[in-house]
Amino acid sequence: MIPHQLILKNFLSYSDATLEFAGLHTACICGPNGAGKSSLLEAIAWSIWGQSRAASEDDIIHMGAKEARVDFTFQNNDQIYRIIRSRQRGHASGLEFQIATGDGFRALTERGVRATQEKIIQHLKLDYETFINSAYLRQGRADEFMLKRPTERKEILAELLKLNHYDELAEQAKDRSRQFKGQIEVLEQSLQSIQAQLQVKPAIAQELAQLEEMIAQLHREQDSDRQQLQQLQAQQHQRQTWQQQQVWHRQQYDQLSSECDRLQQELATTRRRQQELEALLQQQQAIDAGYAQFLQLQAQEEIQVSKWQTHQDIQERRQQVQQQLTQHLSYLGGQISSAKAQLDALLQQEEEIQQTLKQAPEIEAGMAQLQQARDRLAGLDQLQTQVAPLIQRRNSLQTELERAHARMGARLEELYNQAYQLQTQQQHQPQLQQAVIEVANQLEDLEKKRVYQQRVREKGLERRSFMERLQAHQRDYEMKLSEMEQKMLMLQKGAVEQESRGNSAISLMNSQFPPCPLCDRPLDEHHWDLVMEKHQAEQQEILNQLWVVREQLATSEREIQVLRTEYQQLSHELAGYDALRERRGSLQAQLDATTSDRHRLQQLAEEKEKLERSLSTGTYATEVYAELQQLDGKLQQLNYDEKDHALTRGQVDRWRWAEIKQAEIKTATRRQAQIDARKPELQAQIAQLTQDLEQQQTSSEFSQQIAGLEQQLAELGYDRQAHKAVSEARGKAQTWLARYQELLSAREQYPQLSIRTEELTSRLQVRNQDRQGIANQIESINRQLLETPDAGTKIQSLEQQISARRTQLDSRLASLGRLQQQQQHLENLQIQLSEQQQQLQTGLRQQRVYQELAAAFGKNGIQALMIENVLPQLEAETNQILSRLSANQLHIQFVTQRAGKSKKASSKSAGKLIDTLDILIADARGTRPYETYSGGEAFRINFAIRLALARLLAHRSGTALQMLIVDEGFGTQDAEGCDRLISAINAIAPEFACILTVTHMPQFKEAFQARIEVIKTPNGSKISLSV
Repeated sequence: MIPHQLILKNFLSYSDATLEFAGLHTACICGPNGAGKSSLLEAIAWSIWGQSRAASEDDIIHMGAKEARVDFTFQNNDQIYRIIRSRQRGHASGLEFQIATGDGFRALTERGVRATQEKIIQHLKLDYETFINSAYLRQGRADEFMLKRPTERKEILAELLKLNHYDELAEQAKDRSRQFKGQIEVLEQSLQSIQAQLQVKPAIAQELAQLEEMIAQLHREQDSDRQQLQQLQAQQHQRQTWQQQQVWHRQQYDQLSSECDRLQQELATTRRRQQELEALLQQQQAIDAGYAQFLQLQAQEEIQVSKWQTHQDIQERRQQVQQQLTQHLSYLGGQISSAKAQLDALLQQEEEIQQTLKQAPEIEAGMAQLQQARDRLAGLDQLQTQVAPLIQRRNSLQTELERAHARMGARLEELYNQAYQLQTQQQHQPQLQQAVIEVANQLEDLEKKRVYQQRVREKGLERRSFMERLQAHQRDYEMKLSEMEQKMLMLQKGAVEQESRGNSAISLMNSQFPPCPLCDRPLDEHHWDLVMEKHQAEQQEILNQLWVVREQLATSEREIQVLRTEYQQLSHELAGYDALRERRGSLQAQLDATTSDRHRLQQLAEEKEKLERSLSTGTYATEVYAELQQLDGKLQQLNYDEKDHALTRGQVDRWRWAEIKQAEIKTATRRQAQIDARKPELQAQIAQLTQDLEQQQTSSEFSQQIAGLEQQLAELGYDRQAHKAVSEARGKAQTWLARYQELLSAREQYPQLSIRTEELTSRLQVRNQDRQGIANQIESINRQLLETPDAGTKIQSLEQQISARRTQLDSRLASLGRLQQQQQHLENLQIQLSEQQQQLQTGLRQQRVYQELAAAFGKNGIQALMIENVLPQLEAETNQILSRLSANQLHIQFVTQRAGKSKKASSKSAGKLIDTLDILIADARGTRPYETYSGGEAFRINFAIRLALARLLAHRSGTALQMLIVDEGFGTQDAEGCDRLISAINAIAPEFACILTVTHMPQFKEAFQARIEVIKTPNGSKISLSV
């Protein structure tokens, strides 16, 4: 992909910008931090794939704008394309895809943004993830690959190579394998259960026949007993009818007898009541006279009750008025007490205020002393403001002198240590040369063994693959042999059953052999022999092939064992290879360093002598010494003493009580004036309240009301004793009222009782006649019952016998139904057995297939092989780039396997090999961890790996890597590192059609002739192109 033109409209920090890429081969996008350099590159990715670092789609729209638009024209595979992507705030995005023709651009836009996006990826053969990991080295992700653990590096590499699809396939294969395994277990358990149930089928058929005969016999016996029972039940029903009639007539007889007794009693009661009323009517004159006397006494009592009620009302009004008078007197007494209490409190306050006013002369003298102390303190405070900065500066200068002396002492000690180390290293130079030669010889031997070990590994992998194919053939042959044995067993079993059906010649002539297990056609004896011979021949052929496969498996296993032993021995011998490489690099670096140690020792001696002379004479920090002397002179002239200042503050605090007391004197004076005004008011109020209290007690309105109510009581003349005497006389005459009411009732009831007596006499005569008729009917029914015997015992016996036989019959019928259901169930099981056996064979085959697929798609299958094939290419690309960046000083190696640590310390053999993705980095001093390299060296390593990964991913995606964007900070590089990085970019420039680098460093951008400068203005970011 080669860019031609980029037009931005309200995208991120750009309001309106256009960038022409014509004539740009290697260019630098420069500008201060936050100017919008990365946003310019984000626009390319957003226009093509709709992806950006913004949290939401609306965030890419420029502040204050409503719509963002990016128009990007580029060349890919000799075709010029144009993509226009827009976004309105709060609405969906728009996307247009065009291709250049002789007449302009022709639209390739599909219906919908998603379909158009797929069209773009189809033409470019490049998705967003591949772009940002290949052509676009994004900011802040340079060291992502190096900082991960070895296992995480493998995961990142697999993700970049898009191998995660194989993980999904492996997981799907495992799921399918587990599903088939569960189905197989269920089928095996079901088959075992079915086979166990089918064993009882003959016994159930025999039991079923016996049970049907028993049920028929029970039905015949049951019909005979039911006929006899019906006859007895009819006879017993007639007898029960007579018994019911007998009971009903007896109940009628008893009811009539009770009715006659009741009527006899009621007639006697009525006659007695009639006699009592006749006696009461004879006393009529005496009762009338007593009742008249009662009415007279009742009228007199009503008059006394009316007077008593009036008397009570007057008494209640008198008590209310008396209560109101008492309350008013109590209120006046409370007002007098409150006023006296206020007057007493004012007198007490007046006495306290006089005590305070007596201290006024002493307080005025204290105030004078306080003012003098405050004046002295103000002068010292002003002097302190002048002295404080001078003292602070003097302390700062003294500290600076001490630090300078400490720094020079530390530097001198460091020089002594460096000189001692260099002298020691100079003494070891001959030993270093000899050690370098010895390590080089050892590494040469180990290199030869590594090559041989790799060949042994490849041979072992080839043997392992061959064994897996043999094992697959062995499983196929075993499955075919099992199927063949089942077919032959079915043929032999059918022949044996056919011979057991009869031994006569006629039976053998008429019988047939079992059908063919392949085509299900009937077989005679000749064809049965042919089928058996053919199956036996195929079985023998399978056995021969199976023996050959097993022999080859045993031979391959022995070869693998020999190769494994040899590989482990070589691994044990090569265990120290990496350590030797590190040692060689370290020794070589030490040897190279000794050549420059002599000159360094001379420089250290000169610097050490200079420092010792400065420390002994004190000729360091002269400007600080001079300024310190000037400050001391100024402090002596000001003559400021901190002790005098503290004593003055103490005097001010000691005399501050006078200021507090003076405020109290002012408050007391103001309070005394208030008391003088309030005291006469309280005295006048007390006198007035006392006069009002005396007046209310003698001639108030309440007293006049009480006197009037007492006069009304006297005029009423109510006599409680007379009222009591009338009430007692009326109580005694109360009995005549009851006698009078009884007399009235007797006059009304006497005629009715006479009529009732005649009615009761007539009804009693009718009930006696009805009772005699019912007695005659009861005697007739008793004669019929004696003539008909009771059949209840025989009926009960027959019913129990029929019920017991019914229970027995129900049990037999239930057993019959159960056996018939079991027989039907066994027939269904027989069909299910055949179906599940076929399902079991199918499930076993499917499970083996998916197990092999899960292993093939797993981490150690296709993915491991693809990573193993990719790493050599990645390592070569990385080292090629890194050699340009570091002047052949840095070299990396990808290690995919290493020996694990042995669990036993005394074990002589090497541990088991484990998979990893270690990155070994070597320089002139040997192999060291990534973290020990400087920031510049680490950046070069990261840049080389990222660029190599970019090339690899672009190659795998099927498109050429024609554009490279480097959006990484170069601040970690020194001048030499920047020069090498620029040289590396220029060295790889011929391989790319366009290279864009992003930086904010002025010295870096000066190295590029073509520069795209980005500046931030109030109206948004602006672009200026200089070529």
